[in-house]
Amino acid sequence: MKTSTVEALVWVLVYGGLLLLCLGVFVARSDAPLGWLLGGAGGAIAAGGVALIYVRSRMGP
Repeated sequence: MKTSTVEALVWVLVYGGLLLLCLGVFVARSDAPLGWLLGGAGGAIAAGGVALIYVRSRMGP
């Protein structure tokens, strides 16, 4: 996988995951199970982006 592809995927996963996490917090006020589901999914997606940051740091130029 090219480094530019990994870098683009990092941005999408981190910011998309954080957006979904925030959406889960707001939805949890009216529907707790759905809010926890969205928040958990968003947290997992953001964690995947953080893991890709580590992968990118170990790749060559």
